[in-house]
Amino acid sequence: MEVSNSNQVALPSMSLDETIEQIIGRFGWSQFMQAILVSIPAFFDAQQTFISIYADAVPKWHCNTFDTSCNPKSNICKLPRSSWSWDEPSHYSIISDWGLECASSFITSLPASSFYIGSLIGGFTFAILGDFCLGRKNLLYLSSLIMSVTALLTAFSTNIWVYSSLRFVSGLSRSSVITCSLILLTERIGKRLRSQVGTTAFFSYALGLLSLPAVAYTNRGSSWRILFLYTSIPAIFYFIITYFFVYESPRWLFMQGRDKEAIAILKRIACIEDRILDSYLSNIHHRQEIPKVNPYTSMKDLFKRNWALKRILAAMVIGFGVGVVYFGMLLGVGNLNFSIYLSVIFNASLLIPSNLLTLLFISRWKRKSSLFAFCTISGICSIICVMVGKGREGIQIGLELASFFCSSLAFNVLLMFTIELFPTSVRNSATSLARQAVALGSVFDPVLISIGRKNEFLSFGIFGLTMLLCGFFVIVLPETRGKALCNTMDEQESKDSTMV
Repeated sequence: MEVSNSNQVALPSMSLDETIEQIIGRFGWSQFMQAILVSIPAFFDAQQTFISIYADAVPKWHCNTFDTSCNPKSNICKLPRSSWSWDEPSHYSIISDWGLECASSFITSLPASSFYIGSLIGGFTFAILGDFCLGRKNLLYLSSLIMSVTALLTAFSTNIWVYSSLRFVSGLSRSSVITCSLILLTERIGKRLRSQVGTTAFFSYALGLLSLPAVAYTNRGSSWRILFLYTSIPAIFYFIITYFFVYESPRWLFMQGRDKEAIAILKRIACIEDRILDSYLSNIHHRQEIPKVNPYTSMKDLFKRNWALKRILAAMVIGFGVGVVYFGMLLGVGNLNFSIYLSVIFNASLLIPSNLLTLLFISRWKRKSSLFAFCTISGICSIICVMVGKGREGIQIGLELASFFCSSLAFNVLLMFTIELFPTSVRNSATSLARQAVALGSVFDPVLISIGRKNEFLSFGIFGLTMLLCGFFVIVLPETRGKALCNTMDEQESKDSTMV
């Protein structure tokens, strides 16, 4: 390269994607701080996603000593209320607080199901906003703030119906948190470290889940309302304070024709010499403009183009299976006759090594083969967990942990895989659809877990079978490891045709 009179470096003609790659290819301090700030919303998302494990728990009870007719194995609904008492204070969970111990499975599972139904609807409703008017950053913070404020209001619920409605709104708003975090991370990092940095959101999510049993155990003698207060108030302060320090995705800004804003952000996160940076930025100024993409047209293309339709449907089917097991294992730990605090801690602890493995090997793993293997092993372990039967809690919890571990690996790989399968113009929408398929799988978990207290096959058995069947759909997807990201549907289609 030669230095021109303007003290800039003469550069060969490059596409916009290649230019951005050269500017942000190195990972510096600014990008590191941005990765941390963008990953933390996943911490609070995990707390609200699984808070029902404790807030909606069915408390244990004991017979009062003065009543000899009471039997610990009796049906609690057939005993006089004066003959038994809760082991914990009555305000421990919504079940004991509102006297729902004899309510139907539909009623007791309604709050959790409402949350996941809200997540499902919100993903389809808000997904396009991340590709269109709001962008990655604004959608991330708006979703996270509404989720946290709703959680705060949930602490003041007066009955199961108000509680379920607020949980629905919370699920509706948080549906885009993980998706926006991942995309905002990956679109601002060069392809060399894109996969590794993207996993920081998974680590944050794992820490959020791991913190939940600690907060619940510390306040085990307090009301379930306190749990909502302790998990929502810090989140609200965080989102208000850090909003002004997080940058938008330069790629998305370029797609919206907001070049000046995109260039300003590239200057802040670049880790190259100023004279080289100026040359790259000059190259951007003289590039051919990318026409602003209509998001509705792009979404239409997502379903009109055969290759895109095949990819999104396959990703959604796999996501459904992953969601059934991933959320089912965590929500169903109460059915295994094991400590509800230790069970969640064990499962949450496994997210750390699963995320670490993803971080270390995602650049080496082939997406298709690794995703298929994780789905298969997870499904088999879940089915064997049922076959072992009750009375062998140690073996059961071991198989449950193995199944959850593999499902979390499958979840991580699926999200990274989906991000790489689609161009910038529809990446948020496509990833949200796959993410919402995961949410769809979780919608059925509370009901299956409730009826699974009498027949474990209706919970863990169905979890495993679903995962096994859905895993086979990975066969129709192309391998994406090490491939560059495209910006438009036409560019993606052209690139795929050239590769074929």
